[in-house]
Amino acid sequence: MLHRFGMMPRIETERLTLRLPEPRDFADWARLRRESRHFLAPWEPRWSRTHLTRRSFRRKCRWARQAAREGVALPLLLVRREDRVLLGAITLDNIRRGPAQSASLGYWVGERFARQGYMREAIEALVHHAFRRLDLSRIEAACLEENVPSRGLLESCGFRFEGRARAYLQIDGRWRDHVLYARLRDDRKDGAPVDREAGG
Repeated sequence: MLHRFGMMPRIETERLTLRLPEPRDFADWARLRRESRHFLAPWEPRWSRTHLTRRSFRRKCRWARQAAREGVALPLLLVRREDRVLLGAITLDNIRRGPAQSASLGYWVGERFARQGYMREAIEALVHHAFRRLDLSRIEAACLEENVPSRGLLESCGFRFEGRARAYLQIDGRWRDHVLYARLRDDRKDGAPVDREAGG
């Protein structure tokens, strides 16, 4: 099914709701980012001085809604369904149409929620959404070679190693080589998680 522009996606899994960020999420988001800073910093671009400000977060929310509406990116928060606790975020970015029909995947999870299967559940749901709802054919992901947990996560979700890219991204202030993974729509047939699109 083709993505209908203007519709704001909301993806439900067994334990999670994946949805766009809203201004009211700021306090929970900033607290989770702050407490997980040392856990996340080795794998992320260096944070700006305004990274944890309310104003910056509001800009993120506006961009997220516009990007989703225009079909160029899908930045979603991971919220635990049982208690509505914010766990992290996942983004389908650089969505390319035409001959490519592809996108890039990025994600992070708060330190206290790591290694509990939440991100695997989120990746599987978003990949399914990308292939079935957005009609994409290829999802790409990149991570540092020494990020063994992230590489294992991608491989467990059916992503295949494709090579290395030199000076691919600036991470913690330095240009770093990355390993590249991808998953194609026909690579693997999995059970379909429940998802739905809600008007925004």
